[in-house]
Amino acid sequence: MITLGYDIGSSSVKGTLYDVESGNEIASSFYPKHEMKIDSPQRSWAEQNPMVWWESIKAVTAELLKASGKNSSDIKAIGISYQMHGLVITDKNNEVLRPSIIWCDSRAVEIGNDAFNKIGQQKCLNSLLNSPGNFTASKLAWVKQNEPGVYSKINKAMLPGDFIAMMLTGETRTTLSGLSEGIFWDFEKDEKSETILSHYGFDKSILADIVPTFGLQGEVNAWAAAETGLKAGTPVTYRAGDQPNNAFSLNVLNPGEVAATAGTSGVVYGISDTLKYDNLNRVNTFAHVNHSQKDKRLGILLCINGTGISNSWIRKTVFDQNFSYKEMDRLSETINIGSDGAVFLPFGNGAERMLQNTELGAGFSGVNFNLHEKAHLVRAMFEGIGFSFIYGMEIMQNLGVNPKIIRAGKDNMFLSPVFRKTIASISGAEIQLYNTNGALGAARAAAYGAGFYSSLKDAFENLKCLETVYPDMPKKNEYIDAYKKWKNELEIKLTNRR
Repeated sequence: MITLGYDIGSSSVKGTLYDVESGNEIASSFYPKHEMKIDSPQRSWAEQNPMVWWESIKAVTAELLKASGKNSSDIKAIGISYQMHGLVITDKNNEVLRPSIIWCDSRAVEIGNDAFNKIGQQKCLNSLLNSPGNFTASKLAWVKQNEPGVYSKINKAMLPGDFIAMMLTGETRTTLSGLSEGIFWDFEKDEKSETILSHYGFDKSILADIVPTFGLQGEVNAWAAAETGLKAGTPVTYRAGDQPNNAFSLNVLNPGEVAATAGTSGVVYGISDTLKYDNLNRVNTFAHVNHSQKDKRLGILLCINGTGISNSWIRKTVFDQNFSYKEMDRLSETINIGSDGAVFLPFGNGAERMLQNTELGAGFSGVNFNLHEKAHLVRAMFEGIGFSFIYGMEIMQNLGVNPKIIRAGKDNMFLSPVFRKTIASISGAEIQLYNTNGALGAARAAAYGAGFYSSLKDAFENLKCLETVYPDMPKKNEYIDAYKKWKNELEIKLTNRR
């Protein structure tokens, strides 16, 4: 029994074929082989053409079938993970009307802040658990205000994963979890938010009908089958945003459990069973994949935009494309904790929610030309991102998220010993690393959604921990001192900015 998982990211589309009985990956692929382009027509804007995602889906599917030697008829269910908070708008013919305004675009910040104040801050927090902020609803409002001709043609507004599912099935649908991440869900009334729809002047018909996160969401139609090589009639049985999906892939489903990732963005995602929110909206609360009115499961999400791009920027700028990330990991380990006084703030990729939507910019400080070399800059970068995680986790403690164990996939920046040891030693939490990723998680979830597992416990029976990173207790104070210096630099810069 084989399922297929897609992960639609902003750097590439990944795909995995998954063996349901063994719990093993059969084949995996990604496309394009270079980082997908993000267009920025103006400062703080970030857009992608959704049809590029679709072309990548086609390429990945072909590569998976070729590499595995499987037939499309062997695939019994499809799951979709996708970059959160993006906006895709289509007309009555399901044609895309403009490029997608993606997760790291900051153009709607002021629109969301204005809505937060006019609706009433406490009303927003009580019902939406968030400010409208820079999320999908506010991005749609930006289109309405600034591109009225485009807005007048809209039939449906959706998230990136909804778009890919629409292309596969011809059906425009969404999930409760997806509506909550777009700030379209009223948690008090358990329905689409009339407050947001009314304030922004959206007709309710602009939102898709709701389907369960796990279960039949549509079937691959004849057109999509001809385009992709998939078999017509193959069911789509799961979709979720990348961070809820990452948590699912790590079996993080119950209150008190915490997942993390450090790819394009850096995320800590903790599960709660109560409707909690941060008064300053620095971390956000959304419906998790297994949330229901009866059994509440909320994902409290800390996001750091500048994570992956800091790592790639250092490699391209300080070294070159031939210098590997593994070599950067090795170099960073040659430098003392605290990088001998060099400090790096990784906030150069748009407005940071954790900093109350401030665009702070990235930068080094404390650099001594007679002391610091390339290796110091690399270690300062790893530490700066790790310190950002700790800074956000301090905020999350106020919402009851205080992990003893953090689960993460053994990939991206969690391959860096300096990065993961920094987080473990300051937080005091063990970091458990697993061989999983977004596409594999989506394929596993598709199997559960199709009923191939009788329970979630059965679905994760074969998930194994590869490595555990423990706090370095003898050097804990050194890490804490370095973090205090970093935090002081951050707060000085924030004070000056405000």
